[in-house]
Amino acid sequence: MPELPEVEGVVRALQPVSIGQTIQSVTVSETVIESKQLGKETIIKGIPVEEFAEQLVGMTISEVTRRSKYIYFQLMKDEKTCLLVSHLGMSGAWFSVETVDQIPEAKFRNHAHVILTLGNGRLLVYSDIRRFGELRLLGCESDHPSLLKMAPEPFDEGACEYFLSMAATPKYHKKPIKEVIMDGHVISGCGNIYATEALFKMGLHPARTADRISEKKKKELFRVIVDVLQESIDAGGSSISDYRNINGQAGTMQDRLKMYGRKTCPDCGKETKSMKIAGRTSVYCPACQK
Repeated sequence: MPELPEVEGVVRALQPVSIGQTIQSVTVSETVIESKQLGKETIIKGIPVEEFAEQLVGMTISEVTRRSKYIYFQLMKDEKTCLLVSHLGMSGAWFSVETVDQIPEAKFRNHAHVILTLGNGRLLVYSDIRRFGELRLLGCESDHPSLLKMAPEPFDEGACEYFLSMAATPKYHKKPIKEVIMDGHVISGCGNIYATEALFKMGLHPARTADRISEKKKKELFRVIVDVLQESIDAGGSSISDYRNINGQAGTMQDRLKMYGRKTCPDCGKETKSMKIAGRTSVYCPACQK
């Protein structure tokens, strides 16, 4: 699943090709249309396909930003404003192309589910191989209350203090630290990849409970998480499986990962182990992480 750095890369690439452009038409795949007719909330959430397309046509994209792992398209038409929220799920990707045939990989071309034709003739294409992503059209962020429950951005002032206070609450203080830092209500945008890397850098076992880590160590852990996220942003994100930027390029952070997906520890050479935490496979070094 794309995490904060990957989503940030998509947003930065989308901004110059979409801001100021007016949506001329919207095409939705038969797969999504048929799924919606069967009562499934496939990709387009909370609204019929016809209404989704009708409302988007004529809207101008005024801003594209990131909030945690979500992409926010701010839209305007006359005096009306609305918000298109995009989550990439496990395998979602946006492409800016002249035709769908220009999408570099067949697996994305074959799963182009929403196509926005812009005023300059280019297409913004949302492809999603596994269809776990979402597009949600809102009047404003508060129309979907769960968005308001996300933790502050990790780069923001006060985010560390927020993390410390949340980690000390009864809901979290007895949970494994890996589960705590992957929770978007505690830290925004830190998923399995970067949680794994940060815990390895800190020498912390992923199953150690939050209450068994000192406040000083938690502060240091938060700083390491921020550093790892920033390093990945600078590297264009991690292309472990299906992450691609809007021009089809992969990131390079996967070449810098020390622990995620590794069979041996780069520091001590011992065989790594893995365990399930919060439904995700957590790889760790039994010698270096305590």
